Amino acid sequence: MTTKPNSSADNTQDRPRVLIVDDYPDAREMYAEYLDFSGFDVVEAENGMEALQRALETEPDIILMDLSLPVMDGWEATRRLKADKKTRGIPIVALTGHALQGTEEGAKKAGCDAFITKPCLPAALVTHLQAQLASQKKAARKAAR
Repeated sequence: MTTKPNSSADNTQDRPRVLIVDDYPDAREMYAEYLDFSGFDVVEAENGMEALQRALETEPDIILMDLSLPVMDGWEATRRLKADKKTRGIPIVALTGHALQGTEEGAKKAGCDAFITKPCLPAALVTHLQAQLASQKKAARKAAR
């Protein structure tokens, strides 16, 4: 596990925490660096089993999940995260190279809240994550009324 240091602020509490789950170190590093630069507190995992552990340990605000992973794939990790009362409320965004017809529908059935295909420009990824977090906050406010 790598937790990126907060380089742009002393207080990480104001930064949304994102868990990046990807088995390719270069992809993880690229997205982690850009998300850190863009105001996120970043935690990393390289497989689905590690993602489950990191989600419980770090309580991320959002999870960026590759679907093709070793040890436990992203499909199963997503199902388990959504089945656990401690993690079911965390939005999960599938970030995958699988662009075949039906993959997005399958990811959503597994529990993913959003779906993005690779390659994805880092700036577009930030926009997607911010929109997902804003949508979650809006739904939480509406539920609290």
